[in-house]
Amino acid sequence: METRGPVLHIVVVGFHHKKGCQVEFSYPPLKPAEGHDSQSLPEEWKYLPFLALPDGAHNYQEDTVFFHLPPRCGDRTTVYGVSCYRQIEAKALKVRQADITRETVQKSVCVLSQLPLYGLLQAKLQLITHAYFEEKDFSQISILKELYDHMNSSLGNTSLEGSQVYLGLSPRDLVLHFRHKVLILFKLILLEKKVLFYISPVNRLVGALMTVLSLFPGMIEHGLTDCSHYRPRKSISEDAGLQENTPHLDDSVSTADTSDTTLGMGKGGRKVAGDHSLDTQKGSVPFSPSEKTCNGAQSSNSAVQRLKVPSRASPASSESDWETLDPSILEESNLKEGERENTASEQAENLLSAESLPITVQPQANTGHAVLVPGLISGLEEDQYGMPLAIFTKGYLCLPYMALQQHHLLSDVAVRGFVAGATNILFRQQKHLSDAIVEIEDAHVQIHDPELRKILNPTTADLRFADYLVKHVTENRDDVFLDGTGWEGGDEWIRAQFSAYLHALLAAVLQPDNEKTLSDFGTVFVAAWKNTHNYRVWNSNKHPALAEVNSSHPFQGQYSVSDVKLRLSHSVQNSERGKKIGNVMVSTSRNVVQTGKAVGQSVGGAFTSAKSAVSSWFSTFTQSTQNLGD
Repeated sequence: METRGPVLHIVVVGFHHKKGCQVEFSYPPLKPAEGHDSQSLPEEWKYLPFLALPDGAHNYQEDTVFFHLPPRCGDRTTVYGVSCYRQIEAKALKVRQADITRETVQKSVCVLSQLPLYGLLQAKLQLITHAYFEEKDFSQISILKELYDHMNSSLGNTSLEGSQVYLGLSPRDLVLHFRHKVLILFKLILLEKKVLFYISPVNRLVGALMTVLSLFPGMIEHGLTDCSHYRPRKSISEDAGLQENTPHLDDSVSTADTSDTTLGMGKGGRKVAGDHSLDTQKGSVPFSPSEKTCNGAQSSNSAVQRLKVPSRASPASSESDWETLDPSILEESNLKEGERENTASEQAENLLSAESLPITVQPQANTGHAVLVPGLISGLEEDQYGMPLAIFTKGYLCLPYMALQQHHLLSDVAVRGFVAGATNILFRQQKHLSDAIVEIEDAHVQIHDPELRKILNPTTADLRFADYLVKHVTENRDDVFLDGTGWEGGDEWIRAQFSAYLHALLAAVLQPDNEKTLSDFGTVFVAAWKNTHNYRVWNSNKHPALAEVNSSHPFQGQYSVSDVKLRLSHSVQNSERGKKIGNVMVSTSRNVVQTGKAVGQSVGGAFTSAKSAVSSWFSTFTQSTQNLGD
């Protein structure tokens, strides 16, 4: 079935008292050969029921979830899911099915889309979910089919360049809550660390996580297409067999080639970088059985090619050849061991005959023509500055909500990092599986490694930048007419500040003799960032537009007394010792105030008594004087 628009499926997920979370309805069917009411799921989407109906959902009357699903059939594009959950008392139903044995019925209606329009999909879906529940008869599915047709007709020509992409994502609220720590979150993701966000309910979780990502230019629009390439966990026996048959890193590995990506300029002056470096190589490339067909048709981008993993990084490249491989390197297990070795040796001779870097497209200065230059492949649609950065590629995952069934991904060898959200306390307790835990409720960023804390310690210029944001947001906070709608201190303004910050950092890196300039961003931070995949990909390509960007920190300048206050305030708020001192100061001041009140009451009482006595004496004295005069 050909897709008529950006919406792939409308799915209803329910909770069965014996079977747990399960798909009850899908339109169009998730598997075309089966009916709308089939509970069968594609292997890639086996976690869908647990994502659409999250942990602890029964504690809330309604909630909303954003989640990401892996692509199907070799397609590189992430599937973006939005789910609206509600529960209703069973006795209120007009038609009560036989398998409803509990007092409440819990269901989610979710949309699986090819476009990351989280807030827009949520707004439409909440209305339909409410209407669906108001029917009090879940067999009435016509409204869901109408939703599918309506969404595809209304969103068919939707552009990802407008503000509607950010609907529901408020950096203003994020800065009000996290204050100076927003910049630490920004840098954590730039370093591609394992970052876990934690809070309940889910709506607050996914909202905060996606809002942080919206601070990166172009990330929501074009930077998440490769962010959910992971392998669903099989049974224990299958895992054991897979480990025996999985080739070592010294053996051959596979990489998928997206041959359907077009070399050329995208809309709005953006360039499309795709894996075309292997298209010109000689020799036929075999299809793997799992990627030959999808819904009965051959996938256009399912060519599987093989090459040897180099034993060491090439000194001529800014990045090892391993980094240029596709994230499916550890997923090939369909060929037998002998076939693997033979195929690898044949393909390696062809693929490694060319020593040049992969080819990507760059805009030529002052012309609208595209020119081919060597560079590493991001596979993302980029602007003239190289935005979005290739952070969520090559096994670095973005999972706004993680179900407990996905817990194994935190320690998966094919996952090099993640930005993930969780509501289950088990995720938070296993600190060794992440580099940082962001507790949204308390606005606390817990970084486990002392060295990483030093790397992320903000410079004086960074503190000025963060303080500038906080002041502009808090100063306009009480204006009920302009709250969140004005330019300065508003959502778009905050995104513009982070965009300027990142552009300045990129421009500074390109300058010769830039040690002093980079020290404003943090010398150790920049050194760590240069070792990341996203920097290597960006640095391997040319971005002439950055020549026009100011290459200094937006808040560089001489050290002053106000900087000392900023540093002291930051230290008190973020260090353990500072927090203890702060708590002592708060408790001490509270005790002083309470003591002062008590003393004031006693002293005040005595003073009042004395005053009334003096007044009485004075009035008596005045009266006596008048009598004497008479």
